[in-house]
Amino acid sequence: MAELSLSEIYIYPIKSAAGIAVQAAQLTDRGLHYDRRWMVVDAKGKFITQRRFPRMALIGVSIHESAGCLRLSAPGMADLSVPVDFSLGLDASGCNESLDWVSVEVWGDRCNAIAVGPGSQQNSQQWFTQFIGIDAQLVYMPDNCNRPTAHGQLGDNQLVSFADGYPYLLISEASLAGLNEKLTAQGKVPVTMQRFRPNFVIKGVDVPHAEDSWQQVQIGEVVFDLPKLCDRCSIPNVDPMTGDFSKDKLGQRTSEPTTTLSNYRFWDQGIWFGQNCIQHAAASGSTLRVGDAAKVLALK
Repeated sequence: MAELSLSEIYIYPIKSAAGIAVQAAQLTDRGLHYDRRWMVVDAKGKFITQRRFPRMALIGVSIHESAGCLRLSAPGMADLSVPVDFSLGLDASGCNESLDWVSVEVWGDRCNAIAVGPGSQQNSQQWFTQFIGIDAQLVYMPDNCNRPTAHGQLGDNQLVSFADGYPYLLISEASLAGLNEKLTAQGKVPVTMQRFRPNFVIKGVDVPHAEDSWQQVQIGEVVFDLPKLCDRCSIPNVDPMTGDFSKDKLGQRTSEPTTTLSNYRFWDQGIWFGQNCIQHAAASGSTLRVGDAAKVLALK
């Protein structure tokens, strides 16, 4: 195997909105700093994603730490600014009665979150409702929010943000290249890595899906366990450039790349692409940078 390195880092501040490619990112106790600490929910507090509303892919997010805000953009909408840190409003017990706490749900997991509403520079509830087309609300997960995971695979001490189930996702460049070879061989349109929403992209892997066999990997100085392959849903079928499901060269809707993936990556009732990761506890506060060396420490 060639020398491995970290070639891309992505964070997704708002679950199911557009991601941000960064050159460096700090690790926290529940994922990369800012990663999926915000989420859009419906009137019942249930999370909503590109699976139902593919145009969420067009919600652009930029982080402005000096101004203390996220700035959101979307076609036909005025830009929206929302605060990045609600901890300033919490007392010593981690509470603040002036904040609007709501109960939210992610894949059966329930926890409390802070509603980001009229207190922001504009009414975020109105903004998301107008753009998505249903009654929608942006919520934020503060540090004192603990989300119990229904599947129980993270262990008692591992926290997670509003990610589907694990704090990190890793994919090799070779796995995407292998998929695109199969797509182009069928005369279909190749896809970008952004469709699969990884946090870490690894360069130098010799064969597609070699990461399937990795049990433990080190990136920079940080050690990660890789407990489970990622079972893919329909989101990779959303084109992040158009906010719509994939179309073929004639403009007809398709289920690509899921259809092609299902031909060689389907087993145990799932389509598998990429590896979920959990950091070792001591890694919180560390920083990873594009170009960091990576090495496999253990195989399954």
